[in-house]
Formats: sequence, C-alpha cells, structure tokens
Amino acid sequence: MKRLIIAVFGTLLLSGLASAAIDTYEFADQAKRERFSTLTKELRCPKCQNQDIADSNAPIATDLRREIYRMLQEGQSDEQIVEYLVSRYGDFVRYKPPVNARTLILWYGPALALGGGALLLLLMIIRRRRAGAASTELCPEERERLAKLLNTNQLDK
Repeated sequence: MKRLIIAVFGTLLLSGLASAAIDTYEFADQAKRERFSTLTKELRCPKCQNQDIADSNAPIATDLRREIYRMLQEGQSDEQIVEYLVSRYGDFVRYKPPVNARTLILWYGPALALGGGALLLLLMIIRRRRAGAASTELCPEERERLAKLLNTNQLDK
C-alpha cells in the first residue's frame, strides 16, 4: 500500500515538473525585458490562433520566443522583429494588423454589416407602417362587399 501511494505521489510530482517548463531568459537591462514582454504579448501564436506567444505552450510559440530573444540580443528594433515575423507568418501574427487593401474587410466589415442591418431594419419598419396605413382605408367597392358580408352573417344568426 505504501509503495502504491509513493508511486502515485511520485508520478504526480514528476508530471507537474514536466509541464512546468518555463522559459527563462537573461536580459542585460530592464528595458530589453519589457520589450520582450511587450512583443510576446502583442504577437499571436500561429498554432493556437487566439493566444499570444507569451501564454502559449505550443512548440512554435517556444521557438518564436527564442527567436525574439535572439533578435533582441542582436540589437534589432521592435519593428524589425515584427516585420521578420510578419514576413514568415503573414499579418495573422499581429493582433492589430495594419489597415491596407488586404485587411479593409477585417477593419471595416463589421461596421458595414451593422450599418447594412440597421438600414434594412429601418426600411422594413417604414414599409410595414406604410402597408398598415394603406390597409386601414377601404375603397368604396370593398366597403360595399364588407357590408354585404356583414348583413349575410347577421341573417344567418
């Protein structure tokens, strides 16, 4: 029984250590550490799709953190690092892609869809109001027919 408990406890302990692999990088100054943190939080993991590089456990995110660290140590600017990653993975790696011809629908599509929906709803309301107002007035022929129908219904009772 003791062996079983020790084996289970040991397995849990080792599995916890295996999943707790944390990247540790040494920086020359606090400014580089902050740049690294900012870059890894602003860039999206290509595999996880909606998780930044800093929080992703995917192997590609680990490689990208290592690559960003290397480029920072070489003295490259944030723009150079971002452009390098965009050239490899496309604008997808940015959480805030630039406004250009390829991303216009991404930036303005939701507003256009919302505006189009509001315009459609407004047109439907106006059309129903006009149809409702026009249907309350009867032409003389319809009034005559209605009177005949009402008279026949009263005679049946």
